[in-house]
Amino acid sequence: MEKSDYLQQLSDIKNIIEKSTKFKALSGFSGILAGIYALVGAFLAYRIVKNSDSINYYDLQNLVQSENLIKLLLLALTIFFASLFTGLYFSAQNAKKHQMNLWTPAAKKVLMNFGIPMLVGGIFAISVILKGYLTLISPICLLFYGLALLNAANYTFNETKILGYAILLIGCISLFTPGLGLYLWALGFGVFHIIYGVFMYNKYEK
Repeated sequence: MEKSDYLQQLSDIKNIIEKSTKFKALSGFSGILAGIYALVGAFLAYRIVKNSDSINYYDLQNLVQSENLIKLLLLALTIFFASLFTGLYFSAQNAKKHQMNLWTPAAKKVLMNFGIPMLVGGIFAISVILKGYLTLISPICLLFYGLALLNAANYTFNETKILGYAILLIGCISLFTPGLGLYLWALGFGVFHIIYGVFMYNKYEK
């Protein structure tokens, strides 16, 4: 065999290993949409807070229903589930386009490694809300999401790890700048996601 044949075989073996250990169906376009959802959500949240005379952040702790606080929580849940279902839908379409299986062992590892930090972060965020420390919500969301991305990046594109580090950095900054929480949340979940999505789409999906 010639050297080029050996190199081709090594390349084929590498591709086979990556297909079995890496989840390659992630959609860059869904990342763009998730970023847009986050920016729209941040704008709506800003309007809710700005147009409110006051928001009693201890309402949940005291089991009192606050209209504005409920609006903010529903808005956050809407953005989360919209991003989740958008990601699943376009990942399924991407897998179909490239004739890949969506639910592979690698996909299960991505889900597990991403889901556990997100679940723990969600429980932590709820406990913080119940105690009334609302200024910590933004950094908690950013930090646990960044950790989840780093965990999942071991089984998918390396670019996901870069996004994870970037969001962790924003989360750390948010810890010390409570007045900028909403803006940093929009930067991390919105702007960074759009940049990541555009890069991934141009590199892997065009």
